[in-house]
Amino acid sequence: MNVDRLLELGDDALIAAQRLAEWHASSPEMEEDVALANIALDQLGAARLLLTYAGEVEGRGRDEDALAFLRDDREFRNCLLVELPNGDFAVTMAKLLFLSAYQLPLYTRLASHEDQRLAAIAGKARKESAYHLDHSAQWTIRLGDGTEESHRRMQDAVDELWPYTHELTAGEVSRAEWLSTVEPVLAEATLTRPADGWAPGGGRAGVHTEHLSYLLAEMQVLHRAHPGARW
Repeated sequence: MNVDRLLELGDDALIAAQRLAEWHASSPEMEEDVALANIALDQLGAARLLLTYAGEVEGRGRDEDALAFLRDDREFRNCLLVELPNGDFAVTMAKLLFLSAYQLPLYTRLASHEDQRLAAIAGKARKESAYHLDHSAQWTIRLGDGTEESHRRMQDAVDELWPYTHELTAGEVSRAEWLSTVEPVLAEATLTRPADGWAPGGGRAGVHTEHLSYLLAEMQVLHRAHPGARW
């Protein structure tokens, strides 16, 4: 497996985990606090396996910690969607819906990859992604088809994030396949699917929004302040 592709997969999961972890103790209800923490851990677990493998394939002596904590933003290959701020709860659920609607078919496909190690990682992540998709879909429907205020916030979240979804479907997962999962959820949630238009990109090439720099500064500060420390 190409090291760049492993970094793309691992960085998507790592940055998604960091953003989801920001909800700890801040979710709208206690049960959701636990759920989002578990989803963050699922993403982090996948990131660790993928980045460890990427480091081995790269052959430069970098392990998962070095790849997570000692790269600058231009070296990260995650899609722009995952680095965007959490916003309100509706934004977070829309992000998770869009991401998991991409990760589930991707991991399902990779679970049959000829690279047995990658297939094993994807097989585990596929099961977790199915839960992530169901969880975010239920919340999208609940908020979209809820009160006037929750509907407005959910529609605003979908509209805000929609342009960033095009970067997800530039590889193994087609736009049509992704839409076949997302569109029925939006319809049941009584939400209007935004029109396709402006489609920012560049994350896969290391060109990111300013939000990633701030995220990395917080995520990497301890490791950089105490290099080589063991606890």
